[in-house]
Amino acid sequence: MTMLTVDVARQLGEFALQIAFESTSRVIGLFGASGAGKSSLVNIIAGLLEPDRGRIAIDTEVLDDTAAHIHIPPHKRRIGYVFQDARLFPHRNVAQNLDYGRRMNALPCDGAHQERIVSLLDIGTLLARRPAQLSGGERQRVALGRALLSKPRLLLLDEPLGALDQDRKAEILPYLERLRDEENVPMVYVSHDPDELRRLAGQVVMLKGGRVAAFGGVEVLPAAF
Repeated sequence: MTMLTVDVARQLGEFALQIAFESTSRVIGLFGASGAGKSSLVNIIAGLLEPDRGRIAIDTEVLDDTAAHIHIPPHKRRIGYVFQDARLFPHRNVAQNLDYGRRMNALPCDGAHQERIVSLLDIGTLLARRPAQLSGGERQRVALGRALLSKPRLLLLDEPLGALDQDRKAEILPYLERLRDEENVPMVYVSHDPDELRRLAGQVVMLKGGRVAAFGGVEVLPAAF
């Protein structure tokens, strides 16, 4: 099991983020209302924002340690990031989008790995299409595939279903469950939907006003909105 250790503080204008937790869960849910600090925290873990103070580590490898003046840049962290809006390259087809993460990380071709990911996400029939020819759910599956083919040691998903309607969410959730169960890649999953996290998360960090309001199993989630 992979241990993610987070103990950071960051001032963002008038908003102060101060969050600490440690987890070996396969899926760590970040839950909270808009403005609670979820995306800011994910950006710190990704290395896109530097903490003012604190430490982040994956197992024994330190990504940030302000006391030791350590800050590993984003492209060297081997962390996959899936955004709400997929962010595929519109001028490239699905196969080229999928291959981008591998090439950017200078990884050798691994046909077996690619075949497994394409099969897991059921995107084999989409490889020749451009993003404009895909549904919202298909775009998110391709974005997941691109992130996984970079062979990350941690996958960050920032409200990946937030832009989808209920039918598309229902389409994607089984793929996320398969990813959790079949791929040995720990995930930090951001959502403001408690039902999503009940299906996916092993542990939940509930944020409120930039602080940890609760930490534990899915029982810490509210019963309803």
